[in-house]
Amino acid sequence: MELLKVSFEKKAILRNLMELYQYDMSQFEDDCDNDVNEYGLYDYKYLDHYWTEEGRYPFFVIVSEKLAGFVLIREITVADDTEPKFSIAEFFIMKKYQRKGIGKAVANELFAMFKGKWSVAWLKKNLPAKAFWTRTISEFSNGSCFESTFAGNPALVFNS
Repeated sequence: MELLKVSFEKKAILRNLMELYQYDMSQFEDDCDNDVNEYGLYDYKYLDHYWTEEGRYPFFVIVSEKLAGFVLIREITVADDTEPKFSIAEFFIMKKYQRKGIGKAVANELFAMFKGKWSVAWLKKNLPAKAFWTRTISEFSNGSCFESTFAGNPALVFNS
């Protein structure tokens, strides 16, 4: 497994993968704003920000030289805190590659790469994500994490 930073030239590939991800995630969302548009696309509205704003990091997940998913990292600025705080904005491993330890390896590499405070959230109805993140973060942090909320969703907070 390797993480490959997504160049601007590869943005269209990420956009295509984002459609698969948003389709998968739609089962956990009640919000009708997350329906497809008139062209049949979800059209992730923050994608361009990963090349126009500081503190946003897009990565492809590569397994055996094949695209296996992506992850979008955001650095969050908190006014009263000088230490960086990071969040996983989106995390997608294609079904073919799930349950093989790839997601855990990706998360651990990112946590090691971006040192600081982390807040990792998931949608309330996404119980598989809750189980994955709880297990992965607890193992990475040796249990030094706590539950919180982030953007109205359950989250785990820890230091890397």
